[in-house]
Amino acid sequence: MKNFDTTLYFITDSTGFSEEEFLCRVEQALKGGVTLLQLREKNKTTREYISLAQKVHEITKRYNVPLIIDDRIDVAMAVDAEGVHLGQSDMPVDIARRILGKDKIIGATAKTVPQALEAYKNGADNLGVGAIYPTTTKVKTVLTSVDTLKEIINAVPIPVNAIGGLNKSNMPVLKDTGIAGVCVVSAIMKAENPQKAAEEIKQKFLSFK
Repeated sequence: MKNFDTTLYFITDSTGFSEEEFLCRVEQALKGGVTLLQLREKNKTTREYISLAQKVHEITKRYNVPLIIDDRIDVAMAVDAEGVHLGQSDMPVDIARRILGKDKIIGATAKTVPQALEAYKNGADNLGVGAIYPTTTKVKTVLTSVDTLKEIINAVPIPVNAIGGLNKSNMPVLKDTGIAGVCVVSAIMKAENPQKAAEEIKQKFLSFK
């Protein structure tokens, strides 16, 4: 069994930050209790992505937090990241599993029960489900109802994590769903104090999990 915890799943967004400021915010978030960190870069070249991933991985290792690379199997392999997260338009989970082997964490996006079942059957270790609320990130979002979220949680035996516009104020909508963790981008990335934001979000989630 792979050892990972999705309680506070932090997905990064470097938009508008210098590299130094970005890395500083990543470390602050880790200090605040992030349990899994996903590096998401949509606009960097492969070389730029690898360079940043290496620097982020140095930080996550110090906090014993797995690094997940968004979309890019090649980047994950280049920096020996602990895993990848694959969307519906990315490499199929079963092919990624064949390439990465049994020990790497593979997460998948699922918005319906059939998508969730397919990802699980093909070897996904966890699922990201959403968007629960509209988001400000530069990712095309389709809203997912809490009812659908519950149906997915009940359909698969792997950890299911909610994503999409979540923060400490609106998270109680997830109460009693059986959710394993919460994925957060802007609520930490854009916070005045990322460490404090991470601490508060984690505490709030654990209070009703």
